Amino acid sequence: IAALGGLHKFMNWPLPILTDSGGFQVMSLSDLRKVEEHAVTFRSHLDGAIIELTPERAIEIQMLLGADIAMQLDECLKLPAAREDIARAMQLSLRWAERSKRAFATGATDGYALFGIVQGGDDLSLRVESARALTDMSFHGYAIGGLAVGEPQEVMLKIVAETTSMLP
Repeated sequence: IAALGGLHKFMNWPLPILTDSGGFQVMSLSDLRKVEEHAVTFRSHLDGAIIELTPERAIEIQMLLGADIAMQLDECLKLPAAREDIARAMQLSLRWAERSKRAFATGATDGYALFGIVQGGDDLSLRVESARALTDMSFHGYAIGGLAVGEPQEVMLKIVAETTSMLP
């Protein structure tokens, strides 16, 4: 696709394209992956090949696709989950956000944006911590991640309302 000039030419799509980094797959392919500080390693469900996805590689792939808006790599957990697990994943996502931002800065051009992803599961105090840390990093925009992954709808709506009030 990169050889074709990115997704815009491939899809004959003149409007902005937003891509995701793979954070949802980190959760949905939990039986086929291992999450570590450096990266998440997947085993292909097709041929068993090992695939390593670092925050830097996730940004590189999105840039090769010609995404107008790219997302940081994050770890999303299925809910409900223990607070310790949610806090660990949120902290890892913040460290990956810093690495994603550095990778984006080295290859980005004007007109392209990188969004940070607020994590914290269904714990509002962790959402506050994540939102503050990400806004301190000054991303182009922000997404609310880790919702619609097992929590009741009223919890999801409460988290969205509370989190959006913390973001620019």
